[in-house]
Amino acid sequence: MIRLRSCILTHLLHSPPASHISSLRRLLSTTVPEPPVPANPGFAVEDYLVATCGLTRPQALKASVKISGLKSPSKPDAVLAFLAGLGLSSADVAALVATDPRLLCASMDTLTSNVAGLAGMSMSPSQIARLVMLGRAIFRCKPVVSRLHYYLPLFGSPENLLHVLKQNSYLLSSNIDKVVQPNVAFLRECGLDACDIAKLCISLPRLLSTKPERVRAMAACTESVGVRRGSGMFRKAMQAVAFRSEEKVAAKVAYLKNTFRWSDAEVAIAVFRSPMVLTRSDDRLLRTSEFLISEVGLEPAYIAPRSVMVCLSLEGRLKPRYYVMKFLKEHGLLNSGRSYLSVVLATEKVFVEKFIYPHKEAAPHLAEDYDAACRGEVPTNFRFT
Repeated sequence: MIRLRSCILTHLLHSPPASHISSLRRLLSTTVPEPPVPANPGFAVEDYLVATCGLTRPQALKASVKISGLKSPSKPDAVLAFLAGLGLSSADVAALVATDPRLLCASMDTLTSNVAGLAGMSMSPSQIARLVMLGRAIFRCKPVVSRLHYYLPLFGSPENLLHVLKQNSYLLSSNIDKVVQPNVAFLRECGLDACDIAKLCISLPRLLSTKPERVRAMAACTESVGVRRGSGMFRKAMQAVAFRSEEKVAAKVAYLKNTFRWSDAEVAIAVFRSPMVLTRSDDRLLRTSEFLISEVGLEPAYIAPRSVMVCLSLEGRLKPRYYVMKFLKEHGLLNSGRSYLSVVLATEKVFVEKFIYPHKEAAPHLAEDYDAACRGEVPTNFRFT
């Protein structure tokens, strides 16, 4: 019977999506049910967890406490066959059982119903298996499919949904009516469309499961740094200040102002143009300001509206590309009108094609020296011959 259920599940998961639900229910309902299995006086939960589920002895000892009432292998055998039918490996099953031992006592009707519902939402077998791993205890609860019917359109695709759940599986147990929906409605009031909300929540998965009053406080903090609701940068600015106190955000703004020698107006412009500067560490900001102002020679007023460069890697982009520019200019190989900003904003592929490859003959070591500079080695000793 266990093998039959597993075979049925495997077959259905690889059938056309439209037939999943009806076929699953029909086949499972027409299968002759197993007779009740009496308690097995020789059955030891801890030994079963080790021998059959693949848990270590310490894991089994801890897990066995939660399912001490289990007296027979009948139900856990059925669950294990079900998980195998989903395509989960032995290691995956062991991880699931160690985290949620009560899964072995789950209702097969609930499990198969959830799989049928997910298949009906056009989720692939591998996506369903990943969801089971992510959902863990939540998957054995009946509301999971109805919740996914809400989340799937919100995040746009099963892959986006799985990405969010990987970071915050608590979304599956959050109160949609009292927490999630009010947060989504508020974000829409802030001028974010469905795409913006999805992007924000993919980067901040726990935002939707946070108390609505705290989400409103985050929006107020976003406005306090000069980014208004409805502006194109509101999403990124809210991402930058989320889950940080107003005091810490204010302190970061003050540090930016002092470190880059900006006026109040200039620091406001810098934050508006690139809100993620608020997330950079003080040490990184200090080293970046010293490099851009003291070594590159940029004016603070020039940097403020171009604050995106402050968020770029100092060692991996700002310094190496500056040294390439400096080298090429010193040897008459670079047009003096080329701005440093355009150079550091170029993709790696474009940068190499425009500033490294054309000079292979004149400067045969340039590519090698650039790579070394990106690793933090001999950044100023570029060789011409």
